[in-house]
Amino acid sequence: MKLDQRQAPYFDAWLAYRDAGIMAYSTPGHKLGRGMSDELQQAIGDGFLQLDIPHGGGVDDTHLSHGYLEQAEALAADAWGAEQATFLVNGSTTGNQAFLLATCRPGDEVILARNLHKSLLAGLIFSGAKPVYLYPAVDPEHNLSLDVGLDDVRQALDDHPAAKAVILVSPAYSGVSSDLPAIAGLCNERGVPLLVDEAWGPHFPFHHGLPPSAMQAGAAGAVTSIHKLLPGLTQSSLLMLQGDLVDAGAFRSTASMLQTTSPAAYIHASIDACRRQMALSGRDLLERTLAQAARARQAIREIDGLSVIGPEVIAGRPGAGFDPTRILIDVHDLGLSGYQAEAILREHYRVGVEMSDLVSVIVMLTVADNEDTTSHLIFGFRNLATHARPPADSAGTARRSSGAVILSAQQVLTPREALTGEIEVVPLDAAAGRISAEIITPYPPGIPVVAPGEVISADIIDYLRYGKSAGMYISGPADPELATVRVVAG
Repeated sequence: MKLDQRQAPYFDAWLAYRDAGIMAYSTPGHKLGRGMSDELQQAIGDGFLQLDIPHGGGVDDTHLSHGYLEQAEALAADAWGAEQATFLVNGSTTGNQAFLLATCRPGDEVILARNLHKSLLAGLIFSGAKPVYLYPAVDPEHNLSLDVGLDDVRQALDDHPAAKAVILVSPAYSGVSSDLPAIAGLCNERGVPLLVDEAWGPHFPFHHGLPPSAMQAGAAGAVTSIHKLLPGLTQSSLLMLQGDLVDAGAFRSTASMLQTTSPAAYIHASIDACRRQMALSGRDLLERTLAQAARARQAIREIDGLSVIGPEVIAGRPGAGFDPTRILIDVHDLGLSGYQAEAILREHYRVGVEMSDLVSVIVMLTVADNEDTTSHLIFGFRNLATHARPPADSAGTARRSSGAVILSAQQVLTPREALTGEIEVVPLDAAAGRISAEIITPYPPGIPVVAPGEVISADIIDYLRYGKSAGMYISGPADPELATVRVVAG
């Protein structure tokens, strides 16, 4: 039975506490803003500070007897097509780690896409699970990570019948989604839960012009980031479950252990309000978004020196999907790196991109965009082209080294074995052939170029050295300058 999506029980209770005039003798310590420094109070505003209240003892009473959060989660499950949903206040990281901790014990095999976010890698370390990596296809022209194929999943299940779960990243950071209906059907047939990191697809259920969502496809579980592409506050995400291949109680308990015991009520309220907005108006909002994305793609494609990567990258990939609201723009032929293009766009034309790498930038259009914001985006890229310079020799190196190397490392130990064994520190140039004992992650998109337990190759070293010199931000290593790396001793 469909629930009344016009309701927003948590959001309404959140506002009611503010309006009740309760004198708080509880957390948070700033007491509705009265104790906040003048500078911060002026920056944030009294209205917001009066709504920075506790979940228990604020929105609900200290015994949580009204169940506002549970009511809001039931409405979210209904809106996203799941049987159960849990609000997450630490982004999709909590859900990804719950995937591993709720399904695996030390030594258990789990089939996992290698274009995983570092939160899934942390989940491998916490759980002690043994990853069996699936490698997504790579577009040969752009070295772009695509989808994981059905046949690859089938082969992995054949080779590893004891695997506890299949975990995919769909859509990938590039906007390419795997054939989740077919893969979910296969996994369900084998009795193995399909769990999906759908952080970049929270909008999928609300418009037929987007790929099917994980829940629509029949996956057992998914995590999706409300804050990434929908109008929710930063860190707002959902963990969703359905079917009998997962222990819902274990997932909720694990997520609860991983989450803060002091959740921000305003994050919960933003999820509830966003859910109502999308359930009631999402199709119309996304219709406008898709139209603006098509307009931006066409206009930027017509600018000399720029190319826009679109659904042609999945030609010949059965069942693969593409999210047109994510626009990947190759600036290589301008003689610029993606990092340089990002800096020019930001400093000169007030355009803030989502990501830059050695050869491209990604921009995202969401339900917040309109004619004016799209026009400003097009204006920025038209002016970017005036900064073009003859391509340098290093630009070709950047193209060759920018993509497939991220998916090339050889696994020797489990991440947990590598991280908990004896470790030594060596110069980066002397690390070729050694087993990494740390995560080295270009960020964004947060996909580790090398994970604990994988062999550091000469190609990876070249990629990291070149990327660092070109402005790449590296997350994870103990030495942020990457002069040295931590490797397994021996």
